[in-house]
This record gives sequence, structure tokens and C-alpha cells, in this order.
Amino acid sequence: MDASRDSLSARRTSHSADARGNLQRWLPLVRIAIWSVVYFAFYMAQQIAELLAPLALILGVGWAALPHVVGAVSSSAGSVDAQAHDVMSHIADAIPHQIVVGTHVLTPSGLIFDGIALMAVAAIGATLSAIAARSM
Repeated sequence: MDASRDSLSARRTSHSADARGNLQRWLPLVRIAIWSVVYFAFYMAQQIAELLAPLALILGVGWAALPHVVGAVSSSAGSVDAQAHDVMSHIADAIPHQIVVGTHVLTPSGLIFDGIALMAVAAIGATLSAIAARSM
């Protein structure tokens, strides 16, 4: 009776040791897979932010400056020709202050803010990608 009990206990011990061995073998692979997904997400966010940030910032600054530039040109053209002044003032009035696309309202200051916010997202993404790469 003791021999069969010892044999059964030895089998249970070896089975639990095999299960722990399998878990220890798979745990690093699961950890690497999770960190790879996290690294991918941060790096993808960084790349998209780095692509869109300068576009939004330049469009916002250009759109904000355009009425002032056209106004300066129209005032200098007004001293030369009254008809040119009328055309330039009409063009300056045609520049919209906001554009509505679906439910989104685009403004020059909004684009500038979005460009700066996307730069911050790119910096955070780069930092978190570096941390994730070190953790792998």
C-alpha cells in the first residue's frame, strides 16, 4: 500500500513539475508578445503623430496669417489702384474663419493647437517606445 501511494505521489510531483516547466517555458514568450504589441502601438502612434503634427501646424499658421498678408497687400495696392484694392479686399473677405466638415469644426487656432498636441503625442510615444524596448 505504501509503495502504490509513493508511486502515485511521485507521478503527481513529476506532473506538477512538468506543468511548472511548461509554464516557465511559455511565460517569457507571452511576455515578449505582450511587450511587442505595446511597442507596436506606441511606435505607430508616434509615427502618425510625427506625420500629421507639422501638417496641422503649418496649415494653422498659414491659415491664420493669410488674412493679414492679403490685408497688407490690399492696403499697398489701394494706394496704386482703387480697383485692385477692391479685388484684394474681396479676396480677404472670402477667406473663411472656420470650416465645418461633418461634425468637426476646423479653425486656424484649432489646427495650431492640434499640431502642438500631436508633437506632444509623438514625444510621449517615443519615450514609451524606448521604455517598452528596454523592458523586452
